Amino acid sequence: MYAPERQQEILRLARDGGRVDVVSLAEEFQVTAETIRRDLKALDRAGLLRRVHGGAIPAGRLDFEPDLAERESTSADEKDRIAKAAVPELPTEGTLILDAGSTVARLAAAIPLEASLTVVTHSLPIAARLADHPGIQLHLVGGRVRNRTRAAVDAWALRAYGEVRADVVFVAANGFSADQGLTTPDLAEAAVKRAAVAAARRVVLLADSAKHGQEHFARFGDMGDVDLLITDSGLSPEDAAAIERGGTEVVRA
Repeated sequence: MYAPERQQEILRLARDGGRVDVVSLAEEFQVTAETIRRDLKALDRAGLLRRVHGGAIPAGRLDFEPDLAERESTSADEKDRIAKAAVPELPTEGTLILDAGSTVARLAAAIPLEASLTVVTHSLPIAARLADHPGIQLHLVGGRVRNRTRAAVDAWALRAYGEVRADVVFVAANGFSADQGLTTPDLAEAAVKRAAVAAARRVVLLADSAKHGQEHFARFGDMGDVDLLITDSGLSPEDAAAIERGGTEVVRA
């Protein structure tokens, strides 16, 4: 099968199913994952598909949001490296906010047992991971819990973040870039992320490189709001330099 024929079939599959993923397409067409990525890149450039974590969705679906299990398994090695690189950014003592996100959850699991910290989070999975940590004073922010992310949102959550001041927030995003800033598919989640960022003296973004250049429906900040981006080596030196020119330090783990 020639590339144009394969790309036409990929487009049909994406429109029928709402999304396609690299691994399944590689198996379907008996080609390498890199070949599929080139196909998706070509379709993205043509405005027919929009690339997302591990695959693509039909163009125009800026509200697409993978479920929790899918996010946990996507870019797992990169997320583990990012979480490990983020551990030194934890304060020796003090208060931190942990945003809802699979990479932030990995950081939560990596907090040393000897740490003595106050942690505020609106993420049920992160709260569950930290509930038995001997050195953590845990505060769970309440609100309506979104099934997609298991995160609390809306007025209760916004009110809680308006009443605290933390040393650092570790925030997640579905998309980031120097031009488009920080984005996520859901407006309610974006509002809570914005409030969490405003509640901290220092902002650390944990995001794998596949999210760079992705743009989603709800914008919750500029890259200039971020003091430090910890990502993986998939982010090119040129893209890292563009972000650093805006005042954000970049670590490529």
